[in-house]
Amino acid sequence: MKYSFTVHNGEEGIRLDLYLVSRLPKDLSRTRIQKLIKRKKVLVNGTARKANYKLDNGDFIEVETRNGEEINIGAERIDLDIIYEDDKIIIVNKPAGMVVHPAPGNFSGTLVNALLYHTKNLSRIGEDRPGVIHRLDKDTSGLIVIAKDEPTHAALSRQFSRRTTEKSYIAVVEGVVQLDNGVISYPIGRHARDRKKMAVKFSDSKECITRYHVIERFGNNTLLDVKPETGRTHQIRVHLAYIGHPVTGDMTYGKNKKSILIRRQALHAHSITFVHPGSKKRVSFSAPLPDDMKDLIEKLKNRV
Repeated sequence: MKYSFTVHNGEEGIRLDLYLVSRLPKDLSRTRIQKLIKRKKVLVNGTARKANYKLDNGDFIEVETRNGEEINIGAERIDLDIIYEDDKIIIVNKPAGMVVHPAPGNFSGTLVNALLYHTKNLSRIGEDRPGVIHRLDKDTSGLIVIAKDEPTHAALSRQFSRRTTEKSYIAVVEGVVQLDNGVISYPIGRHARDRKKMAVKFSDSKECITRYHVIERFGNNTLLDVKPETGRTHQIRVHLAYIGHPVTGDMTYGKNKKSILIRRQALHAHSITFVHPGSKKRVSFSAPLPDDMKDLIEKLKNRV
């Protein structure tokens, strides 16, 4: 049995064996995976690596086993808000609360499950995340680009890794942001104690740059247009929390853990611009604010 995976932004720095534990079927224990690595049945970019090899963004991993089970991702009839679709790409407006791809604890109800029902034409570069080039947190809403074939997937992945795409998020944050425009440039890595979280760190971390522009100020909140120049896991949420303005409703990085105004982090992937792999033309797409964020903004305006 053969499996293949591509390492995405936010997954770099993870040990090879630990990464595979989270990606391969549960019957493949860490001990068995380490044995496969020793027997050179695991290749990273065509080369055998040790179990403690630290992965980098874009690494392509191939695994050969003798008797594993296939990763079985089922198609599910779930409504999708498709902004655009052609023979190369799909642009989906993901709702808050939807996980992007199956993973331990979330093997159904994901965007990938819905996409598999919608179309049979999805890139298979990643066995457990067909078509997925980049991701959004479960409770972040907004635009995701999906690739329908491998050449399209590779072309778009290069654009993301080279930072030639442009992404814009709308966020409501705690407190009044003083500067009309700002740049947050602090490195981010895995939290020292909680491996599910990220944190600003000055060692064992990656460069991260986030730009923001104030759209409107309320009594004790601010509406921001946020443009991440890099794409690390939780980047916007970590950066804004670090400067003292966590995203409203953020239960992981926020100060107010029980926001009654919104039941998730008020963060929406509003627009995205990139070169279409088919037409070679630069294209832009946008998605309107979801109702819960509109309601939040209206409540904050009424408080002033």
